[in-house]
Formats: sequence, C-alpha cells, structure tokens
Amino acid sequence: MKAPVGSRRALRLGFTLVELLVVIAIIGVLVSLLLPAVQAAREAARRSQCSNNLKQFGLALMNYHDVYKVFPPRRGGTTATIANDPPRVKANYDRLSAFIPLLPFYEQKALWDQIQAGNVRDTNGNMISPGGPAAWYNNANWKPWQTQLQIVMCPSDKITPTPTSHAHHSYAFSVGDSVVGSMNSASFQARGIFGGSQRCVGLQWITDGSSNTIAMSERTNNGGYFGLRAANGEDIRNVTVSNVPSVNTNPASCYAQVRGQEVVGVTIKARFGSIWTDGQAEVVGFNTVLPPNGPSCVNDGNVNADSPGGVLSASSYHPGGVNGLFADGSIRFVSQSINCGNTSAAPVTAGKSPYGVWGALGTINGKETTVDF
Repeated sequence: MKAPVGSRRALRLGFTLVELLVVIAIIGVLVSLLLPAVQAAREAARRSQCSNNLKQFGLALMNYHDVYKVFPPRRGGTTATIANDPPRVKANYDRLSAFIPLLPFYEQKALWDQIQAGNVRDTNGNMISPGGPAAWYNNANWKPWQTQLQIVMCPSDKITPTPTSHAHHSYAFSVGDSVVGSMNSASFQARGIFGGSQRCVGLQWITDGSSNTIAMSERTNNGGYFGLRAANGEDIRNVTVSNVPSVNTNPASCYAQVRGQEVVGVTIKARFGSIWTDGQAEVVGFNTVLPPNGPSCVNDGNVNADSPGGVLSASSYHPGGVNGLFADGSIRFVSQSINCGNTSAAPVTAGKSPYGVWGALGTINGKETTVDF
C-alpha cells in the first residue's frame, strides 16, 4: 500500500545529518575568515585610542610649556634629609615623574591639588607632607599614588592594574640616544627632551626642530614590580635584562641576551610601568638606540630601578611599531624597522647620533637631517 503523496512531502521537510554537518562546516569557515578581520578592527580601535592618549599628553606638554617656558623634567620634586625621614613621608625625594606636574594640564587638577595639600596620616600615624611622599611610597591611606588614570594606559597593553598598589602606565618619556651618564641621577644630562630634574628643556633649545624630535612613546610591561630573577621565555618587550656592562659601549650586545622575541635563562627585572609616579628612567623612560620592540638591557645588577646606564627600548602590542608623540604635538607611527645606524657604536655626548634616523629623532640638537621615516 502506497503512502499518501502529502505524507511523503512531510517526511522531506527536515535536513539530513549530512546537510546539517555541511552547513556547520560552512559557518565555521566563515567565522574563521571573519575573526582575524574583527580582531584587526579591534586593534585598530585600541591603537587609535592609544594615539589619542598621546595626543592629550602633547597638548598638556604644550600648555605646560606656555606657562613655564620649559617642559617638565622626567623626574623632580621636593627633597629632605633621608636620615631624618625613615618612612619617606616628608618629601618625594626628587623622584616624581613628569606625569605628576602635568596633571593640571590633562584635566586632573583635583588629583594635583590633593597631592599638593598632603597633610594625610598614613596607617602608621606618619604625617605626609604637602607635595606627597617618596614617589615609590605605598600606603593604604595615601590614595594618589594608587589612583589609576586611564589616560596613562594604552588599551592594547595587557596589564590589569591592581587598585590596592601603585598604579601602572604604558607611556614613556624620551632621553634621546643617551645610554650612560647616571640615568638614575637627578642631573642626568640626556640628549633627549627629558633628563633629570636639573635639566628642563624648552622649545628654544630643540634646534633640530620640534617636528624632528620625539618626546614620548610607548613601552609595554608585565605589571610585575619585582627584583632580579631568571627569565623563562618572557617577551623581550616586557622585561629588562640585568648586568650587561657591555651595553655602555656597544648597545647591540643586548641582542646576545635574547633568543628571537624571548628572554630565556638570563637575569631580568621588570620595573617599567610599575609605578606611574616614579621618575627613574627605567620606570618612565626610553631611549632611541635599539629599534622599537627591541630588547632592553641595563649595565649592572641593581635590583631596583637605579641602574646608571642601559638601553631602554620603546615597545607596544601594535603590529609593526609604536606610536610616537613629537615635540610639535604631532603623533606619528614609528616602524620597528626604522634605520638605527650602527648600534654597535659607542654613544656620543655631542654631534650627530650614531644610531641612524631613530637616534636622530631622539636628540634635541644633534644637527642631524632626518628623512621621512
């Protein structure tokens, strides 16, 4: 007996198992094709926001310069006698980073006023003086150093700041092509815009041209405020190799400490980005010697951020390079393949940089003629 025609049609309305698997496979292929495009679009948005943050710092630097006729020092502030101040609350010991004096100029005057007011007792009963305590001070009752500002963080950075400790940052101030000369000193005579507290640079001193001189860029980190330890496959962008004396005269020797994009076996530390208030070069600085996304090395085994010399490379998670803020306020992307001249050459204290276009972009008066990079 034959089934009714209508009954046969009803049985054919659904998908077969084979048809369903084919559809799922097609959807999977489409997703795999679209996912990279979606990720690229998201990174483009993050890079744009990162660039905008630097743009705001460019405006802040210009407005600061309009008021004081110079840019702020990379590190500066108040001083006191350490022997009379064991808890480090009577002064910030000339270590406040340039992020602090710039606060009123990037819409953070309330935080600036809070720091200047001081007069807060820490959990041990010590009175914190106006201007704030030591830049590296950490106490639950002193909130400014723990205040995480989004403008100092690049959205592409992979750090998750912890609100109960020092706030982090992703941006760095240029010391130019300087490698040695006591980077941890207040009087560090950098060839770039941001030296120590006793050297504040004005636009009139940038004879190479403000559009040819980089002021700020990016540096990544792993968020760790730790001392020396053995590397175990860390990304070269996130850590600094310790105790490489040869970088003082041969910056390229830093490459011998890494394996491709990883650091394995050697002793490292990770100070950059860990304390946004501390003006030490290792914490908030970079130099224009090794190319962006290159390795970083310091010349001694200091456990803190007090090494006197080294190469501190700009870095980011943006494909191919870093965003750079120039002294004229412009933002330009600097390729990691930028010409770096002879990175095996010893650093100089005057004249043209031996480190190619990248070195020339760091100096304020090296008399170099830079090309379109």
